[in-house]
Amino acid sequence: MKLHEIAHTRTGDKGNISNISLIVFEKSNYSLIQEKVTADRVKDWLGKVVKGEVKRYELPQLGALNFVLYEALGGGVTSSTQIDKHGKSLSAFLLEMDI
Repeated sequence: MKLHEIAHTRTGDKGNISNISLIVFEKSNYSLIQEKVTADRVKDWLGKVVKGEVKRYELPQLGALNFVLYEALGGGVTSSTQIDKHGKSLSAFLLEMDI
């Protein structure tokens, strides 16, 4: 199953840091993403785009996980040469992860 079948995302950015909130459609699926979508797995999935650490924060009351991706935006919005300077495509790519 792909993550997009049970969850959606919201993203944000600040400087060279991107964050992705992964939110389940139904709270009954929260324990599944909590188990399967680790910080290490997200870092591996996003590959060389994220040069720094990935931290995961759990928000069970919202049925969400928040991932903070350090050194993920090619220097930040004003200095990056990446096509997606805000990192929105990172969240779309995350939703393609098999769990």
